[in-house]
Amino acid sequence: MKSYIVLGMMLAAGLFAGCSGDKPGKRTVHHVMCVRPLPSGTETVRSFSGTVKEMREISLGFKTPGQIRQVYVKEGDRVGEGQLVAVLDDADYRLGVEALQVQADQLEQEVERMKLLYEAKSISANDYEKAVARLRQLKVQLQVNRNKLDYTRLHAPVSGYIQSVNFEPAEMVDAGTPVVTLLDMDRLEVELDIPVELYRQRDRIDGIFCYPGQGKDTVAMKLLSITPKADGTQLYRMCLAFGSPVTDKFTPGMNAEIGIRMVSDEEAGVFTLPVHAVVREKDEVYVWTVAGDSTVHKVRVSLQGMDGKGQAVISSGLKGDEQVVRAGVNVLQENEKVGVMDGPKKTNVGGLL
Repeated sequence: MKSYIVLGMMLAAGLFAGCSGDKPGKRTVHHVMCVRPLPSGTETVRSFSGTVKEMREISLGFKTPGQIRQVYVKEGDRVGEGQLVAVLDDADYRLGVEALQVQADQLEQEVERMKLLYEAKSISANDYEKAVARLRQLKVQLQVNRNKLDYTRLHAPVSGYIQSVNFEPAEMVDAGTPVVTLLDMDRLEVELDIPVELYRQRDRIDGIFCYPGQGKDTVAMKLLSITPKADGTQLYRMCLAFGSPVTDKFTPGMNAEIGIRMVSDEEAGVFTLPVHAVVREKDEVYVWTVAGDSTVHKVRVSLQGMDGKGQAVISSGLKGDEQVVRAGVNVLQENEKVGVMDGPKKTNVGGLL
């Protein structure tokens, strides 16, 4: 009797297993949650004083000499790209263009007549080619004079502000003489001098910002360049650019307080992760990272310990730009394709599940 009961239980178990199993050939896709490693370096902020300056200063001058007829701007004016700034007296230039135009029209008619004679074999090919060459040369001279006429009008190459006007109407100027000075303020920059020790640790710079002096908000700065040669006082010139328009807060010539955030040497390259993202296997410590093709890979790391917030401190093995699996690490296999969840649900308070 007992044997019949055991046999019945085995058959029932087999039927249950057959009904509850996955369909043949279907593979379960594991879903994971990821996190970025956070820098664990001890950061310090060093303050410096810099000077706000325009992107560039442009001296505008005519490309041809002449007498100034009119200046259309004054110091402090805002000008747009292509705006007319000043003009020269162009009477003589117009006469030169007109004289050459008359000669070119006459010679062009003459060349047309010679073409008919050449086709009728009444003149030689050499005579006809000489006439064509004279006409081409005359048209080149005409274009040169037209260009000089255009050069009597001075336009702003970029938008900006007029810093200075150096000449008045009726004054004579030579070609290239600066008539006005234009400040290109499409982008404001800040120049400051940094000491030798900061120059040597420039690879430890973690961020640069500026205090606009209005509240506690700061303005992000971008590093443009650091001159690799020290001046006589052993200072290096650093040039920064504002990450956003700040013409309402700064103007060229103003002082600006700059903060440079530094990561200490001994803590550089150290990151923190949630404890559950770190897996121990015998004597090996590793984390799972998700590649761009949604496959997971085991990365060996060095565990330094725990920080004051209960986070695992990773001293080596990570670059800081990886996607590290923080939930679901115990069911993964190398090169397995996974689904990445956006984040913890509202019912999962603290993202613990």
